[in-house]
Amino acid sequence: MHRTTRQTAVPSFAPRIVVALVAATLALSGCAGASGMALAASPDRGPAAPDVQPPTPDPIDWTECGPRLDCATVEVPLEYTEPDGEQIALAVTRHRATDPERRIGSLFINPGGPGVSATETVASIDPDGAASPYSPDVVARFDVVGMDPRGVGESGAVRCLTDEQRAEQATEDRDPNLPGGKRFATLLADADTFTEGCLAHQSPEFLASLSTDNVARDLDQVRAALGEEQVTFYGASYGTVVGPMYATMFPDRVRQMVIDAPVDTRLWLRNPLRLLDDVAVSNEETLDAWFETCRAEGVEVCPFGDGDPEAALDALITELEAEPLQVPPAEGLTPGGPLDGAMALESVRAAAGNRALWPVLTAGLLAAQQGDGTALHFLVSKVTVAPFGGPFATLQEAHTAVRCADWPRLNNLAVHRAAARKIAARADRLGSRAAYSALNCALWPVENEDRFTKELTGAGAPPILVVGGRLDNVSPHHWAETMAKRLDDAVLLTREGVAHTSYRTSGPCVDDAVDAALIDGVLPADGTVCDVAPATTRPPGAGQGVTSSTSSATARTDQTVPSASRSS
Repeated sequence: MHRTTRQTAVPSFAPRIVVALVAATLALSGCAGASGMALAASPDRGPAAPDVQPPTPDPIDWTECGPRLDCATVEVPLEYTEPDGEQIALAVTRHRATDPERRIGSLFINPGGPGVSATETVASIDPDGAASPYSPDVVARFDVVGMDPRGVGESGAVRCLTDEQRAEQATEDRDPNLPGGKRFATLLADADTFTEGCLAHQSPEFLASLSTDNVARDLDQVRAALGEEQVTFYGASYGTVVGPMYATMFPDRVRQMVIDAPVDTRLWLRNPLRLLDDVAVSNEETLDAWFETCRAEGVEVCPFGDGDPEAALDALITELEAEPLQVPPAEGLTPGGPLDGAMALESVRAAAGNRALWPVLTAGLLAAQQGDGTALHFLVSKVTVAPFGGPFATLQEAHTAVRCADWPRLNNLAVHRAAARKIAARADRLGSRAAYSALNCALWPVENEDRFTKELTGAGAPPILVVGGRLDNVSPHHWAETMAKRLDDAVLLTREGVAHTSYRTSGPCVDDAVDAALIDGVLPADGTVCDVAPATTRPPGAGQGVTSSTSSATARTDQTVPSASRSS
């Protein structure tokens, strides 16, 4: 489709929102994946039992790599059924407890994705910083330990696309009116290119080993190498699959556990197309919440659309599809490039799902109406991993590899077509990219022959704190309710408002509860609800300071990202 492009105007609003944009860099991210099509039920099966237990690893040989930081690698078996066979190296980073005399032990963290680096998350800890991923009390009492899961970050990050292919992906032409954004034959060709690239860059044996049950075994090897009898665990987004997997496989080795923005582990392991459909619905619900707030606050606060933001967004997307904006590079903000309707919708998806970014979303939409796409392009360029991918989602390759190792075979293309039709029938504004978002797994070139499908109940582990958001664009609240019921012993805490993940972004009610669970093993009453400050759509600079509209909560949303982009 031939289209003309417009040069974006020099961003006149930039002096007012540049601080908000920079602060928001770390607030963007996505999680796990999902549609409503039933698949054949997998047998309730745990992992194949290793013939020989893996040997106890040598103590970790740490090297100092920053203030209070130590780095190392730990060798683990590629396949635990062959513990003396090929070994792979996993990157581990530790932030030493700031109050060593009161140190409790090691806090293992998984920030989500899958695909987000745990070592980078640990390296981002600032014991006194308001935007630090863990509270000063937690950092004082624990060595915080991040292990990059196999295939992620410094542990052999999966690569499937060349630099040139990634650059093409960042500027590709997608039609928001088509399921998947392209014709089905083109989507299949893209999936073929992607999966062949994965096989060209990694061995089939490595790709087949990237399942979450192996990640849990790897964590236990790191625990043993640390000399710890038990570990405390905090996981967000996809980390809420890792945590219950570990608690189910090694319940006696869990001291305490908190899971934030839970994934429905049954859907994750058995019915991923329904999982992705749940996420698509949640995306739409958070956008609806932004619309409702914009209308309720009135045009003096939210002038976009003059009281009808839905119609204004639809008109803007149509205009951008017909005549995209060409956004120039802006150092520290965006690499620049075309902003068409499809890319603008990805910006909307990212910002609508985080209440702290609502002011920036309003400003970006208003600016785009005036020919300036800088803010919207910034928003989409910072999403590095998400359930449905994205033009700049460079962590999506590892994300996809883990999903395809965990998920049942999805090679029946008719099931993907039916799931896409269901999304299209809802006429969702954000539904296009959601359709066919698991197609890479349909062509996945390897099979995980001993895939773990046992129910993740954590039976035998201490009570687990489950933190769910009332509106979460990646982890719908009913997943948190399901997780709390499915776990053998769990307590549910609900955060009001819109965001993906809650700890360190939602105020003292959540933070105090999480800290008490991790440090003292004291859980709140089941059903506790934490209110948050009301969200606003008021653009930065419109009668208030930038810092008040994008508080320190914008620095992070979904522990599924290292301090920069998370997902499950």
